[in-house]
Amino acid sequence: MSIDILGIVNNFKLEGDFIYSEVYGCGHINDTYAVYFKRDNEAPIRYILQRINTQIFDAKELMENICLVTDYLKDKIKEEGGDPARNTLTIIPTVDGNLYYEDSEHGCWRIYKFIEDTITYQSAADETVSRNVGAAFGHFQKQLADFDAKKLYEIIPNFHNTRMRFDALKKAIDSDAKGRAESAKDAISFALEREKYCDVVTDKLGTKEIPFRVTHNDTKLNNILIDPDTGKSVCIIDLDTVMPGSVLYDFGDSNRFGSNTALEDETDLSKVSFDLKIFKAFTEGFLSEVGDILTDTEKELLAFSCILMTYECGIRFLADYLEGDVYFKTSHDTHNLERARNQFKLIEDMESKLGKMREIVNLY
Repeated sequence: MSIDILGIVNNFKLEGDFIYSEVYGCGHINDTYAVYFKRDNEAPIRYILQRINTQIFDAKELMENICLVTDYLKDKIKEEGGDPARNTLTIIPTVDGNLYYEDSEHGCWRIYKFIEDTITYQSAADETVSRNVGAAFGHFQKQLADFDAKKLYEIIPNFHNTRMRFDALKKAIDSDAKGRAESAKDAISFALEREKYCDVVTDKLGTKEIPFRVTHNDTKLNNILIDPDTGKSVCIIDLDTVMPGSVLYDFGDSNRFGSNTALEDETDLSKVSFDLKIFKAFTEGFLSEVGDILTDTEKELLAFSCILMTYECGIRFLADYLEGDVYFKTSHDTHNLERARNQFKLIEDMESKLGKMREIVNLY
């Protein structure tokens, strides 16, 4: 079905006249386009147009969360002497003053200002990149440290409730709907043996030891726009999963992704390991920003959080494999099982290096 881009953008307060649009980026959740507009006596301008995936998100709650966070960040950025138009996302309202537009097919659309002269990285190529990434996500936490996270909707309920993820895995094992449990005996045994990990954070979440904070919940490297000249962060993007949570989720998941020496689809497990140099650089950058605002318990659990988030991801892959690949996109029948084994191999390496990881955290 063709999309009437012009008809959609005409519902927003945009500068200039529409020229054309093109598919943009490599995201898997929302449909994203760059839309170009010509202006009198000025260079053309472009915006980011996205169709919100309403099978996953409630558009109203999602956009209210993003608006609350970006409005707060703009004030903080001004205080810091930064540029609010570049250092956080800017939502373009509709002509009716709303945060998104709903078309006749009930598709929900939003527009952001395009932040020019930036790049993104797909992997932490070296320690300098990792340090800058850590500092960027740490600064995001620091800027929002005084924001009341309870003002935000829990946009995906129980997103990092590891106990619930574990219970879902056990249900998938017991039902064995696709007859795959026998082929995954090694992975199932690995997961069940580590049930003790499930409640370490959730049992204390919301207490003084592990307070609710504004968490990004998708702290991958490619969600940071980078200045190509300095290598420093310009803006953190993809705020769709911003909601109340633990700082441990963001720290752990970023290292699950960034400190793995292999991609999560790698089947040669000899290539999978936890890179302590990349971890150290990230930790240095992260704690340079938030070291003085974290609680003692949060600091004590930073190293462990990398294991926890890898475990949670691994058991989600495994459960999806057992259920017939209903959530994650796959290219072949054993794809999710291979991903689970990859994550579990990474956990084994983290477990062997946990003492060194804690020593690194204590350096900062």
